[in-house]
Amino acid sequence: MTTDPVSWFVIERGWKVIDSVGADVGSVDEVVGDSTNDIFNGLAISTSLLGKPRYVPAESVASIIEGRIQLTMSKAEVGNLGEFSEPPTSAQILPDEASRLDRLEQPVEAPIHERAFSMNVWRRLLFWLRRRR
Repeated sequence: MTTDPVSWFVIERGWKVIDSVGADVGSVDEVVGDSTNDIFNGLAISTSLLGKPRYVPAESVASIIEGRIQLTMSKAEVGNLGEFSEPPTSAQILPDEASRLDRLEQPVEAPIHERAFSMNVWRRLLFWLRRRR
């Protein structure tokens, strides 16, 4: 494994996430950002087998090394992070004078969506077992 820093573009689901002192706090569930404009917003990380992913803002990422993300926060601070909720797709904000037809079409064009691929219990168990090796 390389010890050189890598770009956020190469982060993959299942990478190990460690706190500021190197203690294991979970694994990457999802990378949040805009790859078109090279904007890294943060990570959704799984901290437990059955729990919902937690959101770590990009400002709290100290380093990205292939296979491992180190945070600037402690394990306790990670435990206090809020639950990750999928951001809505880009939505067009309609002016007050928009027609009823435009307003009816709005939810179809920019729905709030679920992740296309979620980390179910079995997949989390598989990643957890791999980290224990």
